[in-house]
Amino acid sequence: MARNVRVMRCTPEDVFRVLENGWLYPLWVVGTSRMRDVSEEWPAEGATLHHSFGSWPIVTNDRTVVRVWDPPRRVVLEPHGGPIGIARVAIDVKPRGDTCVVRIQEEPVTGPTRLLPDVVFDAITRWRNAETLHRLAYLAEGGAPGTSGGASALGHVSTAEEEPVDR
Repeated sequence: MARNVRVMRCTPEDVFRVLENGWLYPLWVVGTSRMRDVSEEWPAEGATLHHSFGSWPIVTNDRTVVRVWDPPRRVVLEPHGGPIGIARVAIDVKPRGDTCVVRIQEEPVTGPTRLLPDVVFDAITRWRNAETLHRLAYLAEGGAPGTSGGASALGHVSTAEEEPVDR
């Protein structure tokens, strides 16, 4: 199971304001190229995002299902990646003073990625999810458009400095 951790200069609620807006998904999930639809129930358990991954002309339509929604602590998503298979992605958020610690864990459930040795899957996935957390931090720390409140309202400011990504 691939794990990444990042300290973000915002509250857990700021992170979940981004996560609860399904239309922001391609802004923080690496590989997602466009949104096609967000179910009205999003982000309730069982709700679905319809999106695509890849670059034109090779684009695959897929979906992500919410399995656990427990704001501002935890969300578990199940991306269905067409021929790549299904993954389970857990995002856990814990407050730490005026910051928060965000951990993302990903594991393959079905498909050819299950056949990869753990060390290979983890290396590729940790590299991708480091960027995913980087993008999520920009949105959560900066008060992403389409969210109410946000870190910018709290006086937090994004910087170009990198926080430790992996522990």
